[in-house]
Amino acid sequence: MQELILLRHAHAGNAGPEQGDSERTLSLTGEAEAEAAAAWLKASGARPQRVLCSPSARTRQTLERVLARIEYTDTRYEPAIYEATAGDLMGLLDQHRDADQVLLVGHNPGIETLVALLATGQSGEFRGMPPAGIAWLEIGGEIEPGSGSLKAFWSP
Repeated sequence: MQELILLRHAHAGNAGPEQGDSERTLSLTGEAEAEAAAAWLKASGARPQRVLCSPSARTRQTLERVLARIEYTDTRYEPAIYEATAGDLMGLLDQHRDADQVLLVGHNPGIETLVALLATGQSGEFRGMPPAGIAWLEIGGEIEPGSGSLKAFWSP
């Protein structure tokens, strides 16, 4: 059985002049949310063998706070996560089936749609991953719609 920990980046500020969306950084609220998510993951015993993170500034800043608190072995920045659909994320996660526990840090709507798709088999109009929200799923077999069960859900 594989475990997937899906973390949406914490709250980010608006883009500044001549700043692209991927360069948006965490707001003060986002910094506090990321710290709280990190504390929850540590208290919950998260120890990912592999970490996959979008290269955007806000996801990297969220991840930095998490990695300062938990044990991990392998971090990879994956550009494909930035604007990924749930299907894209499933394909990416399928490439990392060799890791027993994977932490993926990404963006909505891909993250929230992926949670719904794995847990229920349907994506529909599900809207349930706030900034710094965490869904911890257990996958019994292939990564496909309906193959996951929600082990834990947390939000700030």
